[in-house]
Amino acid sequence: MSAMPVCQCLAKFKPKSVEAWNTMDWSQGCVRNKELECQKGDGFIKLDGLKVPDATDSWVNKTMNLKECRAKCLQNCSCMAYTNLDIRGRGSGCAIWFGDLIDIRQVPIGGQTLYVRLHASEIEAKAKPKIRIAVITTVTIAVVLGMLMAIYYVRKSKAKRADKGKKEDLELPLFEFTAIANATSNFSINNKLGEGGYGPVYKGKLVDGQEIAVKRLSRSSRQGLNEFKNEVILLNKLQHRNLVKLLGCCIERDEKMLIYEYMPNGSLDSFIFSTDGTKGKMLDWSRHFNIISGIARGLLYLHQDSRLRIIHRDLKSSNVLLDDHMNPKISDFGLARMFLADQTEGDTSRVVGT
Repeated sequence: MSAMPVCQCLAKFKPKSVEAWNTMDWSQGCVRNKELECQKGDGFIKLDGLKVPDATDSWVNKTMNLKECRAKCLQNCSCMAYTNLDIRGRGSGCAIWFGDLIDIRQVPIGGQTLYVRLHASEIEAKAKPKIRIAVITTVTIAVVLGMLMAIYYVRKSKAKRADKGKKEDLELPLFEFTAIANATSNFSINNKLGEGGYGPVYKGKLVDGQEIAVKRLSRSSRQGLNEFKNEVILLNKLQHRNLVKLLGCCIERDEKMLIYEYMPNGSLDSFIFSTDGTKGKMLDWSRHFNIISGIARGLLYLHQDSRLRIIHRDLKSSNVLLDDHMNPKISDFGLARMFLADQTEGDTSRVVGT
């Protein structure tokens, strides 16, 4: 009951006599909405901030805990409520009430928790919304997690298929990253041949003794990725003694590298623009003619004799490499364009090369 002049019933209780209640006669008190069924699983409702019932018919035990107190109450069909004996809320001791619960009040300060016995259906009705919310929440989380996992695996499988497709489309040998790292002494500065527009070039030596040149695409060069793909596609389809030979590529982790045959004499511009003049003296008229003829043969192949019609677009002395016999080989096809056999002109969105 309340400390206010007007009495109220506890939750899950109703006036015993509605007529008397309407005349403000509360002497008959309240009764449960549903009568108890002792042997069919009664339960308890937790009510906080109460003055506990009068101890006219009660029993106490100082050694029991709250769980034992509940079990003790359930064993006796006359037990109507229980609580801790320790009103400070430390959970020790047991107090139980038999029969009617007399003079229960709601108090603003210093109230105690009371566990009042109810019909099992009343307890279940209170628990169902919480159970429903818990079930809905669990199912929702499971569905969301399932969807996220499905999206992750679909994207992962697509990425694997795309990567596999890219590698299959290349139709040329694929080198492992560790093999290239070992061949170049882990990309040692001592093995660095130079720096191109899209990344450094290193000299390397494979386990079989073959010398190679490795063009390593810079990770920060987004534009260079297009040139990388272009060069792989074109050089893989072109074969001529005056074109540099692409041995393979490496596409692993975030690394993208092109592996070429190594040209011991470097680029033509190192001879033409030799600072001390010693290299320039090696180019007599016979070698001049041989180099020019080789470049012309390579261009004729690209423009006319190849099954693909290729315009290099970046032909210059630094992109002409010389082998150990000073034979020229056109390199760097990153900016090259492919034309149809009957096509004589084309459009480009980038002004580059020569």
